[in-house]
Amino acid sequence: MPAVSDAEDTAVRAKQIPEAAVARLAVYLRILSGLAEQGATTVSSEELSAAAGVNSAKLRKDLSYLGSYGTRGVGYEVQVLVSQIERILGLTRQHRVAVVGIGNLGHALANYGGFPGRGFPVEALFDLDPDLIGVPVGGLPVSHMDDIPRVCSEREISVGIIATPPTAAQSVCDRLVAGGVQCILNFAPVVLQVPAHVEVRKVDLAVELQILSFHVARRADSAAGAGGSAGENQGNTGLPGTGRPADNGSGGRNGAGTDGGLGMVVR
Repeated sequence: MPAVSDAEDTAVRAKQIPEAAVARLAVYLRILSGLAEQGATTVSSEELSAAAGVNSAKLRKDLSYLGSYGTRGVGYEVQVLVSQIERILGLTRQHRVAVVGIGNLGHALANYGGFPGRGFPVEALFDLDPDLIGVPVGGLPVSHMDDIPRVCSEREISVGIIATPPTAAQSVCDRLVAGGVQCILNFAPVVLQVPAHVEVRKVDLAVELQILSFHVARRADSAAGAGGSAGENQGNTGLPGTGRPADNGSGGRNGAGTDGGLGMVVR
């Protein structure tokens, strides 16, 4: 049987990883990179899971997709985990980014200094506003949207970020695809139609806020319910003649557990 190369092994492992686990791996990578910068060489599953906000069993399952199981009593080697996660997430090479729509959000994205260090240098900016064309933002001149296919092809852009009004999003998407862009991060509140080979991630900030509102309301309802139970039980501190306290029921933290993280509503 022929030997399996590292690249082939990584590709096989990547296909087995659930989407939610991919999102958590990105969180682990951010934490591990910070630990590496602080000089840490090892980390326990308990420490890493606490920092990521997941239980240690789920973390160990996620890391098992990488073929990494740690060492009992020692934990995981930080740099080894960083390398493994970067490889599985395809971060061993640069992914050039184009931002389309240089409004407030587009400006913020173009000026964000954290992208290049994580393998996502912003290489092109586009807008329709004639007052913006040629104006440098974050060190890059803004090009006209009509030039998206040509510029993206010439600069080998692989990731496009759409920060336009919803009415323009599909047209922008079509131009990005025509320029060879393979992945699109869409901030416009519309569903984009793309070929099968193009990956789209949707970020709807309004939906994220609505989900947060749900959790706030649920916790408020839980607290109100707990307060009502306490009121009903006031004055009944014990069972007559038994010396035993009354049964006030039981409850958990906030009434329920949540499995937070980046995978909540990104599509």
